[in-house]
Amino acid sequence: MWKTVRMSQDGACPGDFRLENVNCPRVKLGQEFPGVAFRGHLRSLPKLMEITSSSHASHGNHKENSPFLNSSEAGKGGDYYDRNLALFEEELDIRPKVSSLLGKLVNYTNLTQGVKEHEEAESTDGSKKKVSKSPSMGTLMGVYLPCMQNIFGVILFLRLTWMVGMAGVLQSFLIVLLCCCCTMLTTISMSAIATNGVVPAGGSYFMISRSLGPEFGGAVGLCFYLGTTFAGAMYILGAIEILLTYIVPQAAIFHPSGAHDASSAMLNNMRVYGTVFLILMAVVVFVGVKYVNKFASLFLACVVISILSIYAGAIKSIFDPPEFPICMLGNRTLSRDQFDVCAKTIVKDNITVASKLWELFCHSTNLTTENCDEYFLMNNVSEIAGIPGAASGILKDNLWSNYLEKGEILEKAHHPSVDVAGQKNNLHLYVLSDIATSFMVLVGIFFPSVTGIMAGSNRSGDLKDAQKSIPVGTILAIVTTSLVYFSCVLLFGACIEGVVLRDKYGDAVNKNLVVGTLSWPSPWVIVIGSFFSTCGAGLQSLTGAPRLLQAIAKDNIIPFLWVFGHGKANGEPTWALLLTALIAELGILIASLDMVAPILSMFFLMCYLFVNLACAVQTLLRTPNWRPRFKYYHWALSFLGMSICLALMFISSWYYALVAMLIAGMIYKYIEYQGAEKEWGDGIRGLSLSAARYALLRLEEGPPHTKNWRPQLLVLLKLDEDLHVKYPRLLTFASQLKAGKGLTIIGSVIQGNFLETYGEAQAAEQTIKNMMDIEKVKGFCQVVVANKVREGIAHLIQSCGLGGMKHNTVVLGWPYGWRQSEDPRSWKTFIGTVRCTTAAHLALLVPKNVSFYPSNHERYNEGNIDVWWIVHDGGMLMLLPFLLKQHKVWRKCKMRIFTVAQMDDNSIQMKKDLATFLYQLRIEAEVEVVEMHNSDISAYTYERTLMMEQRSQMLRQMRLTKTEREREAQLVKDRHSIARLESLYSDEEDEGDSVPENIQMTWTKEKCDAEKRNRGSAVGSFRDLINIKPNQSNVRRMHTAVKLNEVIVNRSHDARLVLLNMPGPPKNTDGDENYMEFLEVLTEGLERVLLVRGGGREVITIYS
Repeated sequence: MWKTVRMSQDGACPGDFRLENVNCPRVKLGQEFPGVAFRGHLRSLPKLMEITSSSHASHGNHKENSPFLNSSEAGKGGDYYDRNLALFEEELDIRPKVSSLLGKLVNYTNLTQGVKEHEEAESTDGSKKKVSKSPSMGTLMGVYLPCMQNIFGVILFLRLTWMVGMAGVLQSFLIVLLCCCCTMLTTISMSAIATNGVVPAGGSYFMISRSLGPEFGGAVGLCFYLGTTFAGAMYILGAIEILLTYIVPQAAIFHPSGAHDASSAMLNNMRVYGTVFLILMAVVVFVGVKYVNKFASLFLACVVISILSIYAGAIKSIFDPPEFPICMLGNRTLSRDQFDVCAKTIVKDNITVASKLWELFCHSTNLTTENCDEYFLMNNVSEIAGIPGAASGILKDNLWSNYLEKGEILEKAHHPSVDVAGQKNNLHLYVLSDIATSFMVLVGIFFPSVTGIMAGSNRSGDLKDAQKSIPVGTILAIVTTSLVYFSCVLLFGACIEGVVLRDKYGDAVNKNLVVGTLSWPSPWVIVIGSFFSTCGAGLQSLTGAPRLLQAIAKDNIIPFLWVFGHGKANGEPTWALLLTALIAELGILIASLDMVAPILSMFFLMCYLFVNLACAVQTLLRTPNWRPRFKYYHWALSFLGMSICLALMFISSWYYALVAMLIAGMIYKYIEYQGAEKEWGDGIRGLSLSAARYALLRLEEGPPHTKNWRPQLLVLLKLDEDLHVKYPRLLTFASQLKAGKGLTIIGSVIQGNFLETYGEAQAAEQTIKNMMDIEKVKGFCQVVVANKVREGIAHLIQSCGLGGMKHNTVVLGWPYGWRQSEDPRSWKTFIGTVRCTTAAHLALLVPKNVSFYPSNHERYNEGNIDVWWIVHDGGMLMLLPFLLKQHKVWRKCKMRIFTVAQMDDNSIQMKKDLATFLYQLRIEAEVEVVEMHNSDISAYTYERTLMMEQRSQMLRQMRLTKTEREREAQLVKDRHSIARLESLYSDEEDEGDSVPENIQMTWTKEKCDAEKRNRGSAVGSFRDLINIKPNQSNVRRMHTAVKLNEVIVNRSHDARLVLLNMPGPPKNTDGDENYMEFLEVLTEGLERVLLVRGGGREVITIYS
């Protein structure tokens, strides 16, 4: 017997564990029982604990019958059946001992899909597996810093100053507030989900898919994947922009041929260099992710140093602002890269000569004004400080927005100028707005700078205490980054001139990065730092996205992605990396950072929206498993976060939002169509249950109105000895009648003892479900085990359905071969079921010759559905053909309604009334009234009745003779049993009495004489059959059946389907066999007949 004890001697650290054998001296670990003891956990003890490692941390479909212990583990080890637990030993395979359960939990391992683990997952030498290390990362290293690194990115350095210039400080605050509120509320929801149990690696995808189900999980997982991939493209574009604009502009391959080709040349450069960078980064990721990991801290250091240099520069600008003069012509900002002196004329050797600026505007080197730009002549050239400093009071000028259209010149408000039109060919000399801006555009461009909050949950497998670290680390990261963004907006507005802020590429400050002009000690700190940080962020996106795709592919919820679940031997997702690079290339071909940013904003916002939805749904449903350790959440906060996400999507770009939703919707429907049979205990299933419960309670308030009545079917199926469906066309008929609407329950009865035949019942249920799938029947299946078939059917009729969702119509198969069978149980069961449905006020449909009914693949292009309306029992006969004609099989058939008129009826008026009634019912059908003349009972009818009664009497005599013999045998066998003697007087034709096959009898002289007398009386009885006279009531009924059959066959012999009122069974059970004969006579000569019996209520109405 083994137990775990705390080690406190032999130099072991307090808190470590070792294993000790209680019954024998200590056994050293690593010899007989190899294992590793480490703080707080016990792993890798296969020989000792004999608990097979489960794929608990995998992303596959784990349908857990026993969520902690496999059934195969039951019975392993001698102590499994404990003497003290003998009372429970037969159930230990499904209800494990607490000790076994805890052993399983201790052995739980969580291999992440992260970065290092793939490198260490498989050793080249199979015998020398590396011992898995315990998750050791804390909140700071595991969550806080990765989130910071993911959140801070290219937008902060390249676009935040421009955003402040365009939107003004106040609206910039609003943009930052909106985006940060969105991520903060999402983080609160994410923290609740992440702390509700162990979250294996897979991060947001795993959380959403396990909370909202495979459909939402797949859709949102792919959205998150696409967002991460486009984020990689955006970071690469940012890095290229920094490289070609601020570091080495001379490296450009394409150069503008004219003054207006600058933007197209820049885009082409971005495409070429972006593709090269993407290939290099993909190669680095392919070769080894560990290199990306090693440089992660360097990239983070670059970000931190760059941000600190901004704060240092802002503080220095208070007393010593940097020198970055801006050249203004009137109130227009000039592009400084084409001239050096900001003046119209310069003095050279005491002579006033034209400056470079004059040459550019007047196209001459002398001071002639003939070809000069009028605006240039009328306005003065002046220089203003680009960085006036925090003490200059420039903040009040930068408070308000200054949105521009594309191609508009950057102007300084309230600066002296003469407003005249200048020459269009000189526009390239000014600083121009390259895109049209608005509040909505800026939201879309800024939002990617607050994404990255999932970095902590993506590393959940590496964290020592994920349930504590994820909420604390992520919320702290968001608070920190939000403070940085707010402070940067304020500092940029307080320190930098407005026209410089609106200058996206730093044209007015000699092509310097605008945020770099503020930094201290040099602009190069920001330029180099931002370049490396964007490269690092791009590498991390290209590392994370393929793993996310691999996780989705391994879940096998989107079948065509299965190939991306495979990779290198160590688990690296090679194919997923290739697809990611191809998608990122699409983003790079767009080539504009401002165009790519809103695209990834959409995908991230979609993901965050569903995280909030998952938390809100789980909270409102109060599912028993919803017990997050993080307590500071509320469904209202989740709904607010969801609303902000939705609002931001449509604010930033309504057409991108619609496209993103369309993509997510298509993926959702595809997964639903493919049938992702995953049971993850998701919230949507809980939501469905709550909605179903609410709807059922509403339905319970009263019976449905006649307008809403539709047949809710209970189809009673018969199974053969091999548990196969005997008449599958019953299911075909049900699917054609329902066309996917309303309730369909498929019921069947297995004869036997429930305890012994439970497995058969399960197998039968599965067989029926498979047949339902084949026949496209949408409904439920219920198999009942009963001692007698008649009782089982009665149970089904009484108990199927729930609340208001109960069947109102029973579909029953015809008992074929009842005449030939000596066993009366088949037709007795049939008539018993008819009586049950009548007693329960249910409608009854009996398809006769169901094997001849059409399959779902057949089409009737012509033909009639004939309705023989003999008695009115609620309008079922009119409603059924109308419903059948909704299905493609019957759609082109015409409907004919026949009714029967007696001699004293006015058949002409009846036809008019019937036509009017059908018109008011909005049913198109031909109407015919068939006159039934009073005729004498024919000899054929008399003969038929006589034959029926003779046959019935003969079978009864045979059964009586047989029963008496069996009773005699039973009496001899159980002569000492009083209880058995009493049972002799029970119903002799009871279907459930088992009949002994081999009867051994002890003969005495008296018994022999009695048997001879019985035989003699039997022979006499058979002679009496010849002299029998038929019952007059039976003759009348047979007459009706024969006459109706003649008329129906005459008119409807070629009809595709004949619907007919089904007569009720006789109240006196002695005539049951005759009733079956009447039904046979009534339907003789018809290929397909549907006998219909109403449930005693109106099911069709003329009123709207």
